[in-house]
Amino acid sequence: MSGRQVLSATDLKRYYEVGGGLFSRTATVKAVDGASFTLTAGKTLAVVGESGCGKSTLARMVTLIERPTSGSLVLNGVDVTAAKGETQRKLRQSVQIVFQDPYGSLNPRQKVGTILEEPLSINRKRSAAERRAAAEAMMARVGLRPEHYERYPHMFSGGQRQRIAIARALMLNPDVVVLDEPVSALDVSIQAQVLNLLADLQQEFDLAYLFISHDLSVVRHIADEVIVMYLGHPVEQGPRDAIFANPQHPYTQALLSATPKADPTRRRLRIKLTGELPSPLNPPSGCTFNPRCPYANERCRVEPPAMLPSQGSRVACHAVEEGRMPRESAA
Repeated sequence: MSGRQVLSATDLKRYYEVGGGLFSRTATVKAVDGASFTLTAGKTLAVVGESGCGKSTLARMVTLIERPTSGSLVLNGVDVTAAKGETQRKLRQSVQIVFQDPYGSLNPRQKVGTILEEPLSINRKRSAAERRAAAEAMMARVGLRPEHYERYPHMFSGGQRQRIAIARALMLNPDVVVLDEPVSALDVSIQAQVLNLLADLQQEFDLAYLFISHDLSVVRHIADEVIVMYLGHPVEQGPRDAIFANPQHPYTQALLSATPKADPTRRRLRIKLTGELPSPLNPPSGCTFNPRCPYANERCRVEPPAMLPSQGSRVACHAVEEGRMPRESAA
């Protein structure tokens, strides 16, 4: 494990203009509104939150599918936001993604061997024999047999298809792999196998993972660092053990209190969020979480909180900053 910093994001923002039709005015959706983090070789950063919090938008920016509206994204020392042409093409090869749906992410008309060789055909000058050898070696590494080379995706289970997708993502020897809910569509019995495979591959290839998930039990198993997002904003960020042992933001506490525990004797505070997730077209003023927060006061309704250090993590919460939070832990 080298521990080298592979990617650095500073104040990343991604806004979309929507509407503007005959009877409506244009509105701005702030899908991601100020995320800063680093990805380190051999380590996993998990991004968690409800649907619509900006997790997948963050993934698309890191994989260079979309450009940030503002902020900087530096990959292997190169500013991605300014890169063009051949430089950008090479940068894209060093970041790969594994999607949530193993059934929809593979071309049903291509055999597995063709699917795995395709990245090499497009991006590398290799002979047919070299491509096949590389594909077969990667198949073996993810637990697929040699006879699978000539088969089509519909002939495999969901877990096997996700192994194919993981193999495809690794064919170009990337530095970063974005895992967008990679096990949520799989049976629980298969999830652990795929997660263990991902951990082994990370160690073998010294990969930096950005792991997108809404399942905190999975995050607890695989993450080194955690970012909790709410309506486009990071609200808590820190080492996995600090987040799970001592969650500080009310939203993090609510998420963790709803996660099943293996130890029924551990006391925990059950927090139930009230109200619905606000529309990103019309987010609340001040702290975006304030309409659902039991500790919100007038300051929370008018002043957005800054991310500040607190007990080993960084938290965007006026109640934490002012010492108004109760001492009970949700963990």
